[in-house]
Amino acid sequence: MNRRELLKMIALTTGTAMIGGKSLFAFSDAGQSDHPFSSRDVERLDELAETILPRTDTPGAKDAGVGEFMALFVSDCYTPSEREVFYFGLAQLEARSRAAYERDFIALSGEQRLALITELDREAMAHAQQQARREQPTPAEALTAETQTAQNQTAENQSSQEHADSEEALPHYFIMMKQLTLFGFFTSEVGATEVLRYEAVPGRYEGCAPYNGEPAWAT
Repeated sequence: MNRRELLKMIALTTGTAMIGGKSLFAFSDAGQSDHPFSSRDVERLDELAETILPRTDTPGAKDAGVGEFMALFVSDCYTPSEREVFYFGLAQLEARSRAAYERDFIALSGEQRLALITELDREAMAHAQQQARREQPTPAEALTAETQTAQNQTAENQSSQEHADSEEALPHYFIMMKQLTLFGFFTSEVGATEVLRYEAVPGRYEGCAPYNGEPAWAT
């Protein structure tokens, strides 16, 4: 599974294209540790990611250091508006946890964490569907666009683009957290080598290879 395939999988899973994708291919977490998140924040992100991808007979998100990865990715690849949504989401995670269970998210049991993120996931998917409906033009709007002159159409496109840039529809914070959990884990060393299949030098030809329901390839 290469990065492009992983991004497609994440979009299908979360209902939204990978946030921060414009900066994705220039991103590298090697040797970096400079971000505004506290160690407590990273611990919360680790526990959240582990709830989404827990350790079973294979490594979990904490084994891959996904919390630290999320902090770096948000700092390096998100726009200021996207970062604000993510920071708000981290605060909301604590607020929702305290409202429901009177404890910090880190102190919740596994069942309580799962119940909370299941609720957040439902809200996030509903938010994504609502955004998609708003972005879909009505038949009348589509017809109007088709009948405009080239000059008017160009002017409107420029105006619409400026409006879109300033009023960009922002995703639900849990979509961001879920996407980064999946991306951070499956591009990590443990995710790629112990969960996905990995071969450092692939390419040998096998005319008839047995298939036993094996994991997807990491490379």
